[in-house]
Amino acid sequence: MLEIKTAKTRKGKRELEKRAPKLVESGKKTLILHGTKTSGVLNAVLTQIYHLKKDSAVKYSRKNENIKPFESGGETSLEFFSMKTDCSIFVYGSHSKKRPDNLVIGRTYDHHIYDLVEVGVENFKPMESFTYDRKTAPREGSKPFIAFIGEGFEAVDELKHFKEVLLDLLRGEVVENLNLAGLDRAYVCTALSPNRVFFTHCALRLKKSGSIVPRMELVEVGPSMDFVVRRHRPPNDSLRKEAMKTSREKPKKKEKNVKKDALQGKIGNIYIPDQKVGETALPYKAKGVKRERREAKQKKGSDEHASKRKKEDS
Repeated sequence: MLEIKTAKTRKGKRELEKRAPKLVESGKKTLILHGTKTSGVLNAVLTQIYHLKKDSAVKYSRKNENIKPFESGGETSLEFFSMKTDCSIFVYGSHSKKRPDNLVIGRTYDHHIYDLVEVGVENFKPMESFTYDRKTAPREGSKPFIAFIGEGFEAVDELKHFKEVLLDLLRGEVVENLNLAGLDRAYVCTALSPNRVFFTHCALRLKKSGSIVPRMELVEVGPSMDFVVRRHRPPNDSLRKEAMKTSREKPKKKEKNVKKDALQGKIGNIYIPDQKVGETALPYKAKGVKRERREAKQKKGSDEHASKRKKEDS
Protein backbone atom coordinates (compact mmCIF):
# COMPACT_ATOMS: atom_id res chain seq x y z
CA MET A 1 0.00 0.00 0.00
CA LEU A 2 2.91 2.36 0.68
CA GLU A 3 4.64 1.59 -2.61
CA ILE A 4 4.31 4.37 -5.18
CA LYS A 5 3.56 2.91 -8.59
CA THR A 6 4.03 4.69 -11.89
CA ALA A 7 2.15 3.94 -15.07
CA LYS A 8 4.04 1.87 -17.65
CA THR A 9 1.40 2.01 -20.40
CA ARG A 10 -0.68 4.77 -21.95
CA LYS A 11 -3.87 3.21 -20.62
CA GLY A 12 -2.45 3.19 -17.10
CA LYS A 13 -1.37 6.81 -17.45
CA ARG A 14 -4.88 7.83 -18.52
CA GLU A 15 -6.35 5.95 -15.56
CA LEU A 16 -4.04 7.73 -13.11
CA GLU A 17 -4.97 11.10 -14.65
CA LYS A 18 -8.66 10.30 -14.11
CA ARG A 19 -8.03 9.55 -10.44
CA ALA A 20 -5.82 12.59 -9.85
CA PRO A 21 -7.28 15.57 -7.93
CA LYS A 22 -9.09 18.08 -10.14
CA LEU A 23 -10.18 21.68 -9.72
CA VAL A 24 -13.76 20.66 -10.66
CA GLU A 25 -14.43 17.09 -9.54
CA SER A 26 -16.51 14.69 -11.63
CA GLY A 27 -19.44 12.61 -10.33
CA LYS A 28 -18.89 10.26 -7.39
CA LYS A 29 -18.89 6.50 -7.89
CA THR A 30 -20.67 4.13 -5.48
CA LEU A 31 -19.31 0.84 -4.15
CA ILE A 32 -21.91 -1.80 -3.11
CA LEU A 33 -20.76 -4.61 -0.79
CA HIS A 34 -22.29 -7.62 1.00
CA GLY A 35 -21.53 -8.64 4.58
CA THR A 36 -21.01 -12.12 5.99
CA LYS A 37 -24.76 -12.72 6.23
CA THR A 38 -27.51 -11.02 4.23
CA SER A 39 -31.24 -11.61 3.89
CA GLY A 40 -33.31 -11.91 0.71
CA VAL A 41 -34.79 -8.46 1.32
CA LEU A 42 -31.36 -6.91 1.74
CA ASN A 43 -30.03 -8.58 -1.41
CA ALA A 44 -32.98 -7.12 -3.34
CA VAL A 45 -32.35 -3.65 -1.85
CA LEU A 46 -28.67 -3.69 -2.86
CA THR A 47 -29.60 -4.87 -6.37
CA GLN A 48 -32.18 -2.09 -6.76
CA ILE A 49 -29.70 0.57 -5.58
CA TYR A 50 -27.19 -0.74 -8.10
CA HIS A 51 -29.85 -0.58 -10.83
CA LEU A 52 -30.62 3.07 -9.96
CA LYS A 53 -26.91 3.98 -10.14
CA LYS A 54 -25.80 1.49 -12.78
CA ASP A 55 -23.85 4.08 -14.79
CA SER A 56 -21.69 5.08 -11.78
CA ALA A 57 -21.59 2.08 -9.42
CA VAL A 58 -19.47 -1.00 -8.73
CA LYS A 59 -21.15 -4.03 -7.11
CA TYR A 60 -19.34 -6.93 -5.42
CA SER A 61 -21.47 -10.02 -4.79
CA ARG A 62 -18.89 -11.95 -2.74
CA LYS A 63 -19.32 -12.00 1.05
CA ASN A 64 -16.87 -9.95 3.15
CA GLU A 65 -16.12 -11.08 6.70
CA ASN A 66 -13.68 -8.47 8.02
CA ILE A 67 -15.71 -5.31 7.32
CA LYS A 68 -16.97 -3.60 10.50
CA PRO A 69 -17.25 0.13 9.66
CA PHE A 70 -18.08 1.40 13.17
CA GLU A 71 -15.29 -0.54 14.91
CA SER A 72 -11.63 0.47 14.97
CA GLY A 73 -9.65 -1.62 12.51
CA GLY A 74 -12.77 -2.83 10.77
CA GLU A 75 -12.62 -0.22 8.02
CA THR A 76 -9.30 -1.36 6.50
CA SER A 77 -10.94 -3.56 3.85
CA LEU A 78 -13.39 -0.77 2.99
CA GLU A 79 -10.57 1.69 2.41
CA PHE A 80 -8.72 -0.87 0.27
CA PHE A 81 -11.80 -1.45 -1.94
CA SER A 82 -12.36 2.30 -2.16
CA MET A 83 -8.83 2.84 -3.46
CA LYS A 84 -9.04 -0.16 -5.82
CA THR A 85 -12.32 0.93 -7.45
CA ASP A 86 -11.87 4.73 -7.06
CA CYS A 87 -15.26 4.99 -5.29
CA SER A 88 -15.92 7.74 -2.74
CA ILE A 89 -19.33 6.44 -1.54
CA PHE A 90 -20.10 2.93 -0.34
CA VAL A 91 -23.23 0.97 0.64
CA TYR A 92 -22.60 -2.05 2.88
CA GLY A 93 -25.38 -4.53 3.68
CA SER A 94 -25.47 -6.99 6.58
CA HIS A 95 -28.11 -8.95 8.52
CA SER A 96 -28.11 -10.10 12.14
CA LYS A 97 -30.58 -10.74 14.97
CA LYS A 98 -29.61 -7.49 16.69
CA ARG A 99 -29.68 -5.39 13.50
CA PRO A 100 -31.85 -7.03 10.82
CA ASP A 101 -31.72 -5.77 7.21
CA ASN A 102 -28.95 -3.33 8.06
CA LEU A 103 -27.45 -0.82 5.60
CA VAL A 104 -24.35 1.28 6.25
CA ILE A 105 -23.95 4.24 3.89
CA GLY A 106 -20.68 6.11 4.13
CA ARG A 107 -18.36 8.52 2.35
CA THR A 108 -14.59 8.53 2.05
CA TYR A 109 -12.08 11.34 1.78
CA ASP A 110 -8.71 10.52 0.24
CA HIS A 111 -9.82 6.85 0.45
CA HIS A 112 -10.25 7.05 4.24
CA ILE A 113 -13.57 6.86 6.09
CA TYR A 114 -15.13 10.33 6.29
CA ASP A 115 -18.56 9.69 7.86
CA LEU A 116 -21.07 6.86 8.36
CA VAL A 117 -24.85 6.44 8.67
CA GLU A 118 -26.45 3.13 9.64
CA VAL A 119 -30.12 2.51 8.76
CA GLY A 120 -32.51 -0.41 8.91
CA VAL A 121 -34.77 -1.29 5.95
CA GLU A 122 -38.49 -1.89 6.52
CA ASN A 123 -41.59 -2.16 4.32
CA PHE A 124 -39.53 -2.73 1.17
CA LYS A 125 -41.34 -2.82 -2.19
CA PRO A 126 -39.28 -3.60 -5.33
CA MET A 127 -39.78 -2.09 -8.77
CA GLU A 128 -41.58 -5.19 -10.04
CA SER A 129 -44.46 -4.67 -7.59
CA PHE A 130 -45.51 -1.35 -9.22
CA THR A 131 -47.76 -1.23 -12.27
CA TYR A 132 -47.15 1.58 -14.75
CA ASP A 133 -46.54 2.20 -18.42
CA ARG A 134 -43.02 0.92 -19.14
CA LYS A 135 -42.63 3.44 -21.97
CA THR A 136 -42.56 6.28 -19.45
CA ALA A 137 -39.99 4.60 -17.17
CA PRO A 138 -36.97 6.77 -16.29
CA ARG A 139 -33.89 6.36 -18.46
CA GLU A 140 -30.64 5.12 -17.00
CA GLY A 141 -28.24 7.91 -16.07
CA SER A 142 -30.83 10.71 -16.20
CA LYS A 143 -30.55 13.60 -13.74
CA PRO A 144 -33.06 13.30 -10.84
CA PHE A 145 -35.05 15.70 -8.70
CA ILE A 146 -34.56 15.08 -4.95
CA ALA A 147 -37.28 16.30 -2.57
CA PHE A 148 -36.91 16.28 1.24
CA ILE A 149 -40.22 16.74 3.03
CA GLY A 150 -40.45 17.36 6.77
CA GLU A 151 -38.97 19.63 9.43
CA GLY A 152 -36.82 16.80 10.76
CA PHE A 153 -34.27 17.28 7.98
CA GLU A 154 -33.53 20.75 9.39
CA ALA A 155 -34.03 20.19 13.14
CA VAL A 156 -32.75 16.65 13.93
CA ASP A 157 -28.99 16.08 13.70
CA GLU A 158 -29.33 12.45 12.59
CA LEU A 159 -31.69 13.35 9.74
CA LYS A 160 -29.58 16.37 8.71
CA HIS A 161 -26.56 14.08 8.40
CA PHE A 162 -28.63 11.43 6.59
CA LYS A 163 -29.83 14.09 4.13
CA GLU A 164 -26.24 15.05 3.23
CA VAL A 165 -25.31 11.41 2.60
CA LEU A 166 -28.43 10.75 0.47
CA LEU A 167 -27.73 13.84 -1.64
CA ASP A 168 -24.22 12.62 -2.45
CA LEU A 169 -25.52 9.10 -3.12
CA LEU A 170 -28.38 10.02 -5.48
CA ARG A 171 -27.63 13.29 -7.27
CA GLY A 172 -25.05 11.97 -9.74
CA GLU A 173 -23.04 14.38 -11.89
CA VAL A 174 -23.09 18.02 -10.78
CA VAL A 175 -24.22 20.29 -13.65
CA GLU A 176 -25.03 23.99 -14.01
CA ASN A 177 -27.87 23.87 -16.56
CA LEU A 178 -30.64 21.34 -17.17
CA ASN A 179 -33.00 20.65 -20.03
CA LEU A 180 -36.54 20.29 -18.66
CA ALA A 181 -37.36 17.62 -21.24
CA GLY A 182 -34.57 15.40 -19.85
CA LEU A 183 -35.92 15.33 -16.28
CA ASP A 184 -37.87 12.10 -15.95
CA ARG A 185 -37.38 10.96 -12.33
CA ALA A 186 -37.64 12.18 -8.74
CA TYR A 187 -36.58 10.79 -5.36
CA VAL A 188 -38.97 11.75 -2.55
CA CYS A 189 -37.75 11.46 1.06
CA THR A 190 -40.33 12.14 3.81
CA ALA A 191 -39.41 12.45 7.50
CA LEU A 192 -42.13 10.50 9.34
CA SER A 193 -40.46 10.75 12.77
CA PRO A 194 -37.09 11.84 14.26
CA ASN A 195 -35.52 8.53 13.17
CA ARG A 196 -37.72 7.23 10.30
CA VAL A 197 -37.64 8.32 6.63
CA PHE A 198 -39.95 7.10 3.90
CA PHE A 199 -38.10 6.82 0.57
CA THR A 200 -39.72 6.36 -2.84
CA HIS A 201 -38.74 6.67 -6.49
CA CYS A 202 -41.15 8.31 -8.96
CA ALA A 203 -41.26 8.93 -12.70
CA LEU A 204 -42.06 12.44 -13.98
CA ARG A 205 -44.68 13.01 -16.65
CA LEU A 206 -45.09 16.37 -18.38
CA LYS A 207 -48.72 17.35 -19.06
CA LYS A 208 -50.25 20.30 -20.89
CA SER A 209 -51.05 23.23 -18.62
CA GLY A 210 -52.18 25.92 -21.07
CA SER A 211 -48.93 27.87 -20.58
CA ILE A 212 -45.25 27.58 -21.46
CA VAL A 213 -44.44 25.74 -18.20
CA PRO A 214 -45.87 22.18 -18.30
CA ARG A 215 -47.70 20.52 -15.44
CA MET A 216 -45.80 17.68 -13.76
CA GLU A 217 -47.27 14.44 -12.45
CA LEU A 218 -45.50 11.88 -10.24
CA VAL A 219 -45.97 8.17 -10.94
CA GLU A 220 -44.47 5.82 -8.36
CA VAL A 221 -42.21 3.27 -10.08
CA GLY A 222 -40.26 1.95 -7.09
CA PRO A 223 -38.40 0.94 -5.18
CA SER A 224 -39.90 2.28 -1.95
CA MET A 225 -38.89 1.54 1.66
CA ASP A 226 -38.64 2.95 5.16
CA PHE A 227 -35.21 3.87 6.49
CA VAL A 228 -34.85 3.69 10.30
CA VAL A 229 -31.75 5.59 11.42
CA ARG A 230 -29.82 3.53 13.99
CA ARG A 231 -26.26 4.89 14.32
CA HIS A 232 -24.35 7.69 12.67
CA ARG A 233 -20.80 9.01 12.89
CA PRO A 234 -20.29 12.53 11.54
CA PRO A 235 -16.79 13.72 10.55
CA ASN A 236 -14.71 15.59 13.10
CA ASP A 237 -14.21 19.31 12.63
CA SER A 238 -10.59 19.14 11.47
CA LEU A 239 -11.36 16.50 8.82
CA ARG A 240 -14.43 18.41 7.61
CA LYS A 241 -12.39 21.61 7.35
CA GLU A 242 -9.70 19.84 5.33
CA ALA A 243 -12.25 18.19 3.00
CA MET A 244 -14.06 21.48 2.37
CA LYS A 245 -10.92 23.30 1.20
CA THR A 246 -11.06 24.79 -2.28
CA SER A 247 -8.20 25.51 -4.64
CA ARG A 248 -6.54 28.93 -4.44
CA GLU A 249 -5.77 28.83 -8.11
CA LYS A 250 -6.91 32.06 -9.74
CA PRO A 251 -9.82 31.66 -12.12
CA LYS A 252 -9.27 32.35 -15.78
CA LYS A 253 -9.63 36.02 -16.63
CA LYS A 254 -12.82 36.72 -18.50
CA GLU A 255 -12.41 37.87 -22.08
CA LYS A 256 -14.41 40.97 -22.84
CA ASN A 257 -16.70 41.09 -25.87
CA VAL A 258 -16.10 37.38 -26.57
CA LYS A 259 -18.65 34.59 -26.33
CA LYS A 260 -18.87 30.98 -27.49
CA ASP A 261 -21.58 29.33 -29.52
CA ALA A 262 -22.17 25.59 -29.94
CA LEU A 263 -22.39 25.89 -33.73
CA GLN A 264 -20.27 28.90 -34.71
CA GLY A 265 -17.60 28.49 -32.04
CA LYS A 266 -15.85 31.61 -30.75
CA ILE A 267 -17.64 34.87 -31.55
CA GLY A 268 -16.20 38.35 -30.93
CA ASN A 269 -17.83 41.79 -30.92
CA ILE A 270 -15.98 44.65 -32.68
CA TYR A 271 -16.93 48.24 -31.84
CA ILE A 272 -16.30 50.88 -34.56
CA PRO A 273 -16.40 54.62 -33.65
CA ASP A 274 -18.81 56.98 -35.42
CA GLN A 275 -17.48 58.12 -38.81
CA LYS A 276 -17.36 61.89 -39.47
CA VAL A 277 -17.93 61.93 -43.20
CA GLY A 278 -17.73 65.72 -43.51
CA GLU A 279 -14.16 65.84 -42.21
CA THR A 280 -12.93 62.86 -44.19
CA ALA A 281 -10.23 63.72 -46.76
CA LEU A 282 -11.09 62.24 -50.15
CA PRO A 283 -8.17 60.52 -51.93
CA TYR A 284 -9.22 61.79 -55.36
CA LYS A 285 -11.23 64.61 -56.93
CA ALA A 286 -14.63 63.77 -58.25
CA LYS A 287 -15.31 64.24 -61.95
CA GLY A 288 -18.27 66.43 -61.19
CA VAL A 289 -16.02 68.90 -59.37
CA LYS A 290 -13.58 68.99 -62.31
CA ARG A 291 -16.44 69.69 -64.75
CA GLU A 292 -17.77 72.55 -62.64
CA ARG A 293 -14.33 74.13 -62.43
CA ARG A 294 -13.83 73.77 -66.19
CA GLU A 295 -17.21 75.36 -66.91
CA ALA A 296 -16.50 78.19 -64.46
CA LYS A 297 -13.11 78.80 -66.16
CA GLN A 298 -14.69 78.86 -69.61
CA LYS A 299 -17.37 81.29 -68.46
CA LYS A 300 -14.74 83.55 -66.90
CA GLY A 301 -12.73 83.50 -70.11
CA SER A 302 -15.77 84.38 -72.24
CA ASP A 303 -16.64 87.25 -69.92
CA GLU A 304 -13.10 88.62 -70.13
CA HIS A 305 -13.20 88.33 -73.92
CA ALA A 306 -16.55 90.13 -74.11
CA SER A 307 -15.37 92.97 -71.86
CA LYS A 308 -12.15 93.39 -73.89
CA ARG A 309 -14.08 93.55 -77.15
CA LYS A 310 -16.44 96.11 -75.67
CA LYS A 311 -13.47 98.33 -74.74
CA GLU A 312 -12.07 98.09 -78.29
CA ASP A 313 -15.40 99.14 -79.80
CA SER A 314 -15.65 102.12 -77.56
